[in-house]
Amino acid sequence: MYSLPLKPLILIFIPQIMSRIFIETPRLILRQWTEADHKPYIELNSDEDVMEFFPSVSTEAQTLAQIERFMNRIDQIGYGFFAVERKDNQQFIGFTGLSQPGFESYFTPCVEIGWRLSRANWNQGFATEAAKACLKYGFDTLGLDKIYSFTSVHNKRSERVMQKIGMAKEGMFEHPLIGDGHFLREHVLYKISR
Repeated sequence: MYSLPLKPLILIFIPQIMSRIFIETPRLILRQWTEADHKPYIELNSDEDVMEFFPSVSTEAQTLAQIERFMNRIDQIGYGFFAVERKDNQQFIGFTGLSQPGFESYFTPCVEIGWRLSRANWNQGFATEAAKACLKYGFDTLGLDKIYSFTSVHNKRSERVMQKIGMAKEGMFEHPLIGDGHFLREHVLYKISR
């Protein structure tokens, strides 16, 4: 007698919850962004160590606008830079995901994989774990044929993650959105195929 009202509730609410989680790994959840992520992501983007290989740290307004772009992209096409949450403490630690670069180069248009984690969560294998799961999602769920990644030639930490997830160095390029002569302009390019 009481089971009738419960069944519709299960059918209504579980799909909504599940639709917000895109990827799960042994230690992490990759999901859509929430308002609770705003403050820690603002702090992450203002950390000079985290942003060492970007032209500058981000302001609060820039970070909030970036989150909105990430969320809209995920809603529109089913992938993007997902918020990453640790399972053990439910802590937001940054992002990992797939995106389409917004610049022209010899390898674009393409899909790239990228990540950015808070300093407290470096050197624990989280970037590698999340990135491997994103590659699987890209190939198995989205049906992509190849995925690229790139970073400044100085960013050896990110380059090591690219190597750990099985990507091969494709070459170098000068990032068109970074000015001539800037020490971050030269980038390494990695690729992996299905």
